[in-house]
Amino acid sequence: MHPDHPASDPGAVLRLADLGEDAPRALLARFDLRLQQVADGVPIPGSFWGDEEAGIIGTTVYARADTPVHSLLHEACHLIVLPAERRAEVHTDATDSIEEEDATCYLQIVLADALPGVGRDRLMADMDAWGYTFRLGSSRAWFERDAENARRFLLERGLPVDLRD
Repeated sequence: MHPDHPASDPGAVLRLADLGEDAPRALLARFDLRLQQVADGVPIPGSFWGDEEAGIIGTTVYARADTPVHSLLHEACHLIVLPAERRAEVHTDATDSIEEEDATCYLQIVLADALPGVGRDRLMADMDAWGYTFRLGSSRAWFERDAENARRFLLERGLPVDLRD
């Protein structure tokens, strides 16, 4: 579900610089995670995809000003869906489980509603623009019609499936 290639217009997606650090930092703190901003031009520690994509090591999410918000949320959600005792072991690659990957994608869409100026609609548009692929063709179609397993996974772990309630 993660992109194999960046968007054709990488400037079209929201970046950390568009939001600032405060709201993402506060959101991650709700899940006992830490946001560590990386200086411009410096490689992002723990980044699986490289370039401007967010990275994870332990309970820290690394991002630069040019990191897409969807990437920051995606990597944070990889950590959130893991049991706390597994988080400390994470370095760069959080899972090889389709179930966890699905839950991660679902949760990143849900948590986008907690970021002012983002929201699920914008995040799903950014995910599609970036090249995430879903069986039904778009992140919205998957989220609304094909993500029951992801919702069940999150509910079983006491994680949110909607912040708008």
